[in-house]
Amino acid sequence: MDFKQIQELIKMVNKSNIGELTIEQKDFRVTIRQKEDHVTQVVSAAPVQAAPVAVAAPQPAAAPATAAPASAAPAAAPASNLVTIKSPMIGTFYRKASPDKPNFVEVGSDVTQGSVVCIIEAMKLFNEIESEISGKIVKVLVDDASPVEYDQPLFLVEPA
Repeated sequence: MDFKQIQELIKMVNKSNIGELTIEQKDFRVTIRQKEDHVTQVVSAAPVQAAPVAVAAPQPAAAPATAAPASAAPAAAPASNLVTIKSPMIGTFYRKASPDKPNFVEVGSDVTQGSVVCIIEAMKLFNEIESEISGKIVKVLVDDASPVEYDQPLFLVEPA
């Protein structure tokens, strides 16, 4: 059996509902398996990343807990008012330019459009991430020096 025949078998298994195929010829044996379990794991990982966003949004709303009966209405209004700054790439999140420098922003810091809020290191390149809006940082959603994914929320900003 040559390489092209094995490629054709792989294509046929991918197009079919066959979970596993094993072919034996004299001193040769090939087994081809579908990767259905991997796809399930990747799909289940997406909601786990979305959970911190859902948990983080109500926390700023918990501060104005002056009216207990109407707490549902104020919680919805500030959450919809907040804008999320998301990671434009995969990499390592840093809050400051170097260990001896101060953080770019803190909770309560005012940011303007175009101001640097963090750095993401990707493939040994340090990329400055700029705010797309003007406002006040309400929450930092990522720990310093931790890995981030593409489109992962980094900061919650209350627009000015």
